Amino acid sequence: MDTKEHKAHRPRQSGSKKDKKTKKQKKQQEKNPKAFAPLSGRKADKLARRKQEIIQNKLHVPLVDRTPTEPPPVVVAVVGPPQTGKTTLIKSLVKRYTKHNLTETKGPITVVSGKRRRLTFIESANDMNCMIDIAKVADLVLLLIDASFGFEMVSEPDLPETFEFLNILQTHGFPKIIGVLTHLDKFKNNKTLKVTKKRLKHRFWTEIYQGAKLFYLSGVINGRYPNQEIHNLSRFISVMKFRPLVWRNTHPYLVADRVEDLTDPEEARKNPICDRTVTLYGYLRGTNMKSNMKVHIPGVGDHYLSDVTVLPDPCPLPDKVRKSLSEKQKLIYAPMSDVGGIMYDKDAVYINVPGNFTKENNEDGDEHEVEQGPGEKMVIDLQDAPETLASRLKETSLSIFANSVPIKGAEVEESQHNGSTRSLDDDESDRTRRKVAFENEENGTYEDFENDRINLEENKDNNHT
Repeated sequence: MDTKEHKAHRPRQSGSKKDKKTKKQKKQQEKNPKAFAPLSGRKADKLARRKQEIIQNKLHVPLVDRTPTEPPPVVVAVVGPPQTGKTTLIKSLVKRYTKHNLTETKGPITVVSGKRRRLTFIESANDMNCMIDIAKVADLVLLLIDASFGFEMVSEPDLPETFEFLNILQTHGFPKIIGVLTHLDKFKNNKTLKVTKKRLKHRFWTEIYQGAKLFYLSGVINGRYPNQEIHNLSRFISVMKFRPLVWRNTHPYLVADRVEDLTDPEEARKNPICDRTVTLYGYLRGTNMKSNMKVHIPGVGDHYLSDVTVLPDPCPLPDKVRKSLSEKQKLIYAPMSDVGGIMYDKDAVYINVPGNFTKENNEDGDEHEVEQGPGEKMVIDLQDAPETLASRLKETSLSIFANSVPIKGAEVEESQHNGSTRSLDDDESDRTRRKVAFENEENGTYEDFENDRINLEENKDNNHT
């Protein structure tokens, strides 16, 4: 009798059993960590020392957190040589955060960048004194570098270099720095662009630290940098954490975003070098500031404060915490840059009234059909009135009885004047002239009419008798 051959076993090629078996085999092939422990005691000591050094480098001295419940805006300084795109970068960031198009970047510009963060952008001039003042207050520095030229070494001794500004930052606590390479569109060869990026990155790391963040901005489109590149930079700025510096954490300081001269204009005209009374507006940082406190104003000197007043926040944070900011919560406050309807000049304040209650006509002369509320309709109807309310009252009439002659408003106004005066309109001017009516005129006065009436009644009585 022939023996029957059994079916050969075929292992699974896929499925959960196959994955379970493969995972078990990999676990058996893992290396034993104890097998690679240092055999030498000297090597073990070096590894232990290195591990402790890494742990100690991560530690830092704890500082007192003086940040209030509603923190002041983070000061972001945009620094770089001329013609590197500082103004264009600020305009692009403001457009990204608030949807506003800036015509000029003058003075500090404060925007709401998140639910718990605001940013104040300041453009630094190519001046040593300005750079020193910026280094004292900046929390974050955007260092712009022209990639087509490299790190600039100026020929004039009065103008500062890029590396000199880094030394200034080191003297004042060395705040956070982000490098930004611009004018990358001038490179036509991709290989040259790649080599230049790598060379500038390592040179930037040598001056700052290994791994310093460096962003790349290509050409300008419609007066701004590309949206995706600005989006990456703005997201990184919004989530960056700042460690408080010792000097700023123990002293009060204020970045003035608006200045008003309250000196009497007549006194300033008579004596241009007289003592001035100046009001400075801004967000207070650091510790508290008191009245009659001695402060230092860069370029002016030491002075005493006469008064310190708490004002409403011109650019407040959103009241309700949501997942994202709404369009109404993306505020901007730039009093020197003609934004928000108010612009502060040297000697005046200009307020731009929006066309909420004005008629806007298109090129064809037809009015725009926009949905309006009842209040807006009432205001626009008042604008349609061809004459004033007083002139309309003169044309109105009122009937006291059913069949009586209606009395007009103009007649009532004339009857209120007695017979001693009457009004005449002067065609040559807008003013109203009133002429005096004397007794010898044919109209007479009220006393003449009364005497005539009495005489007529006496004559009637005599004739009757």
